[in-house]
Parts: sequence; structure tokens; C-alpha cells
Amino acid sequence: LASRMEDSDAPILQFLQSRVANLDEDFSQYLHSLLADGVDDFVSGADIEAAIGDFLHEADANQTPESVRDICEAIYTRFCSGAASADSAADAAADSGASAGSATANGDAAGPERLRAPVQLGELHSAVADSGGGLGGGGSNGGGIWMQRKSENKLINVEASLASDPKAAKRLMKANNASSNSLTSQDECGASVSQQLNRKDAALDGESGRVRDIRVEGLDIAFGSRQLLEGANLTLASGRRYGFVGRNGLGKTTLLKLLSTRQISVPSHIRVLHVEQEVAGDDTPAVESVLQADEQRARLLAEEARCRAEPDAPGAADRLAALFAELAAIEADKAPSRVASILHGLGFTPAMQTAPTKQFSGGWRMRLALARALFAKPDLLLLDEPSNMLDMKAIIWLENYLQRWPNTLLVVSHDTAFLNAVSTDILFISNRRLEYYKGDYDTFVRSREEKLLNQQREYDAQMAEREHIQKFIDRFRYNANRASQVQSRIKMLEAMPKLEAPVHDSEVTMKFPPVEDKLSPPILQLDEVVFGYPGSDRTVLKGVCACAGSDSRICVVGENGQGKSTLLKIILGDLSPSKGVRHAHRSLRIGYFSQHFVDQLDLNSTPLEFMARTFPGQPQEAYRQQLGQFGAGGDLALRQIRLLSGGQKCRIAFALIAAGRPNFLVLDEPTNHLDVQTIKALGDALNSFNGGVVLVSHDERLIKMICTELWLVSDGLVRTIEGGIDAYRRLVEKELELA
Repeated sequence: LASRMEDSDAPILQFLQSRVANLDEDFSQYLHSLLADGVDDFVSGADIEAAIGDFLHEADANQTPESVRDICEAIYTRFCSGAASADSAADAAADSGASAGSATANGDAAGPERLRAPVQLGELHSAVADSGGGLGGGGSNGGGIWMQRKSENKLINVEASLASDPKAAKRLMKANNASSNSLTSQDECGASVSQQLNRKDAALDGESGRVRDIRVEGLDIAFGSRQLLEGANLTLASGRRYGFVGRNGLGKTTLLKLLSTRQISVPSHIRVLHVEQEVAGDDTPAVESVLQADEQRARLLAEEARCRAEPDAPGAADRLAALFAELAAIEADKAPSRVASILHGLGFTPAMQTAPTKQFSGGWRMRLALARALFAKPDLLLLDEPSNMLDMKAIIWLENYLQRWPNTLLVVSHDTAFLNAVSTDILFISNRRLEYYKGDYDTFVRSREEKLLNQQREYDAQMAEREHIQKFIDRFRYNANRASQVQSRIKMLEAMPKLEAPVHDSEVTMKFPPVEDKLSPPILQLDEVVFGYPGSDRTVLKGVCACAGSDSRICVVGENGQGKSTLLKIILGDLSPSKGVRHAHRSLRIGYFSQHFVDQLDLNSTPLEFMARTFPGQPQEAYRQQLGQFGAGGDLALRQIRLLSGGQKCRIAFALIAAGRPNFLVLDEPTNHLDVQTIKALGDALNSFNGGVVLVSHDERLIKMICTELWLVSDGLVRTIEGGIDAYRRLVEKELELA
């Protein structure tokens, strides 16, 4: 077939010229070469329309989208379909040897070819225009991104005709800018992606059904001038649950966004859902908002309502019967109970489930977005730090729910307990590559440590062997009697594969300043504290008796809305009890971390400037040292805070807290923007701190690292849970079983 299309007298040329006005000979030859190049990838008329549709629109203004589509369908049916191939099977077999020889002679590589680096189309166009080069790219490199890999004569003829025809050149530029996106595209946030496309493999799945795996080879992703992935292979097997881990800032969230926007090639029949934006607030009840996520059910119910409204319309009865069958097949009648179960698991009370979405805060609307995704059951579900929006009870419920998830899941999380419960595989991003490990997070850690150890051994052994051979070469290089042996060893060195030293993660460190004068107890005490907000009949806290010392390691847990934040504000002294007394040592200095503290950083300042303004009178080197103790020194201290990631902003916040030299720390969800390595560093820093700590967190690993006392806030009461976080988890799991 390809050899037939290569023939300039092939019927496809006459067909194009008969259906498209103003299509000159040179331009039709160029379109013909485009079709010949893509013949192995075309599996429908839509593929041909994607390749040449823009050209046809530009060549003939009278062409409508429908007529262009018809032309492309006709081309596929006549010249590319299986029937056409079968009719010419004998000719193709006879010509195959010549075609193969021609391809080899022309230097064509078999299969797809990956770009050496992401191509910024706008920059390339500007560079070509500034240099006066033609559309082929010109310049010393001898070719542009849309140079056709055919014969040089054909390329020269096409470029010559385009140079003499400005309108044709304009058409070519516009069409290529559109079609090049199949290889290279740029995300709205500035990330560009290039990849090897094998559309035939992605679209065809044999006669048994559609393919469900996602496979992308040679994946390059850049964010501005920074390369995030280079030559990576992305494979997501159907039905597997992937935990996506790696240091912050390496491109995990960017990869999720590119998948959800399909800038990374995903087969069109695979439904992708990325839980990224909260549900809009309006008068829609929460239950109905989630039900609307099932578009098929909503469409069938709407059509049923129309048929019921016009019962006498022709065929209405038959159509209603068909609709009832379709609704029964998808178990539409069970949908409300499914939604209620999901919402209950995510913490919505019966009253909240019927409340309009506009009454919910941003955090609860994000839970609604998660509920919609779980109810819709997409083929590929993308979750980015889902535990950040949930309390521990909801996290445990989500773990149990996702363990029964039937489709593909890709979840970014720093919560190792969550990853252990959910993941069947771990996808690890490091050194601009993607690595795959079977099993949960703990298995990944062991496997990777063993892999790095083996790589280091192989590398050390080869370096020792290279050094031994090189010493022999250096010793006998000028010895005529050993010349043959020297040459043999030189060839041995050249033939030896060059191993790269394994890349180990750099260690993250944090350090709070020591408390020099420890306070005598009691330093903080609550006696029969009762609290209710003015104007509300609800008593948030009642009869709270608790105390904390300079060596306390207290973790506060409980469902959202039960009063954890109120308890912290009373501990801090920001709220006064309605009844009861808060006792605090006169020398108590509390360092308080919350997400609101991070949000209040001056985004236009650098960390160094902000530190100097907050604690004036110290030399710049002292500020740098304080920032450096939390991994925020070096060049990072000189970058505007607005350019920093969430995790980097958290480090700045910790450095500011430490600069106040507190003797007691109150931390409210400090792990939300931290990666796994930084959370471990925070745990080590808190263990080394010789003051008191009160922590609100859902991260089980951090809780187990530092906490010796667990406070549960529930129904207005604060009580101690003997047995720590493991006992609390068992309590929650028992409640979920009874629900």
C-alpha cells in the first residue's frame, strides 16, 4: 500500500484534485507524501482528517467541516482500508522488497521516532523567521521539525514551490502548527510534552474489546527550561493501583495534569478523571451533585422523563421499554443508596447530604468532588494527595473503598500508611526517569534499597576493573614488547559498557533550636473548660481537663468539625473558655504552625528578606543559617516566595517558627505539602526538640514516630486513647463495619 501511494500517478492524486479546488500540483504532491508517511498509523478517516484536514480547509474556502470529513473518509475507504489492502495484496507483496530497499536507502528508521528534546513551536517559528529560513527549518542543521523523510528532491521541490507561493506557505504553517501537537504540546501552566506516538496500538485491540492499558514511550516533559522527564516510559496496566512517589517538585502533579488533559497520549475510549477542583457551590443538594456525575444515568433519566411527558408520541412505549431495560442494566435504582454510602464514608451526615453545595466550605466541596469521582468510576482515576482533605476516619474508609477499586488508579500521596493499604504497584520518579516496583510502599523501599546496593556494587567492581586495566596500559604504553597487550586492553576498555553511578536521594535535614531553660510544670493546663461560639446553641467543648509539659508528645485526632481547631485555639490563647480556666506558664513561648501561617507569607519577598523583616537586627549570615537548618538556604533563600512550591513554603514557615526560639510547639496538619523524606526529617527534628509538642495530623507514620499520648476529640469531649494510633485505627474500623 505504501509503495502504491508513493507513485505520483496513484489515483489518490486525481481524487484529491477532483474534490478540492485550487489544489496545485506541488501542494497535492506534498499532501500525498503526508498520507504516505502516515499510512501505517491510519485506522480511520478521522486519523486522515487530523493529518490533512487543515490543509484542505485552507486550500478551498468552500469546503465545510462535513465535506472535509467526507473526503477523508473516502480516502480511507478507497486507499487505506483493509479491503483496499486486500485487493492489492499481490501487488504489495511484489513491491515489498523494492519498498524496503527504498526505505533503507532513504535512511528512514522503522517505527516511531522520538524527538531529541521537547520542541517549543512558537520559539521555533520565531527562530526560523528571524534567520530567514524556509519552512523546513533551514540553518546549519539542515532540517526543520516537519521535514518529510522522503527523497531530498521531493523536499526541495515542495519547499521551492512554497517559497514561490506565499499563500501555500501560509497554509502549510497553519496546518503544521495544528498537526504538530500530536507529538509536542504545551500545557497551560507552561509544561511541554513530547512522546512517541503509536496510534495504531493505542486504538486497536483486536476483536475481543478495547485496550485498557496506557503505554507511552520516549516521554519528555519540560517546565520552562527545566527538564522533568527525559526518555521515560509510562505504563499503566488496567486494574492496577499505582502509588506515585518521589521528591516534591519533580513533576508528579504536572504528569497528572497532562494525563487528565490528554496531552499525554491516552486512548480516546479511556475515561480519565482527575480530582483537582472543588464542586461549584449552588442550590444543588450534595446527593444530587454526586448523582449527576453518572452522565449515562442522567441522560437516560432525562429521556425517560421526555417520553413520559409525551406518552402518545409514535414509538414512545417501545422507547420507554428500552430505557427501562438500559436503566436496569446499570442498576440506576441503586445509585442513590451508593451515593449515600460514599458520602457517609467521606464524613457527610444525613443532614449534610441533603444540604445545598453552596453551604459547604472549600474542603467539603473537595470531598464532594472526590465522591463524584468514586461514583462515576472512570477507567483511570487520578488523585493528588487525597488525604490532605480528609480526617483519619475518612482516610481509613477511603483505603477500604479503593482496595476494591476495579479500574486503574494513579494516586500521589505522602501518607505511607495510605500507600501501603491501597497500592498494588509503586511508580517512582527520580533523575528524570520513571521506575516501577511491584507491591506496596514498604516493599518499594526495600526493593529500591536492594537495587541501589546492587548497582553500587556493580559500579564499584567495574571502576576497580577499569582502574586495573588503565594502570597496565599506562605502565606498558611505550613498551614495544607489550604493544599488542596494551592495544588489546585499550579495546577491552572501549568495549566495556559504561555504568553510571547510582543516584542516591540527598538527605533532608531539619533542626529546631534547643530549649535552654526548661520550664517547671505545669506549663499548660485546661481545667473544666467549656466553649461555645457566641450566637450558637452548640457547645463545642465541654468539661475538658488536660495538661501538657515540656516533654509532652501529644497527638490530637478526631473527625472534622468535632472541635480540634477550637481546642488548639484555646491552647494557644486565641480563644477564651466560656467556662473553666486555661493555665499557662508565664515564660511559655509557643511556636504555632498552620496552613494559614504559610498562606500569610509575603509572596513578593524572598525568604531572606522576609526573615530579616520579621526578626530585624541580625547579620544576613544568621538568617541564612536559620533558613539552612530547614533546607531553605542557598539559592532558594534568594527566590521570590511566590515561585516556591508548597513544601518549600512550609520549610520557610518552620524556619520562621524556629527563629522565635519557642519552648513549646503546636503543629496543625504540618505534612500536607511535604514529601515522604521531608516528613521523616520533621519527625526526627521533633524527636530531637527538648520542648513540648502538640500535633494535629492524619499521617500515621509521623504520629508513630513522635507521639506518646493520643487525645481524641469527639462529641465535645477530649479523652485519652490508650494504645495510641493503632488502638484508634481499630476503633474507627469497628465503627465503619457497624455503619
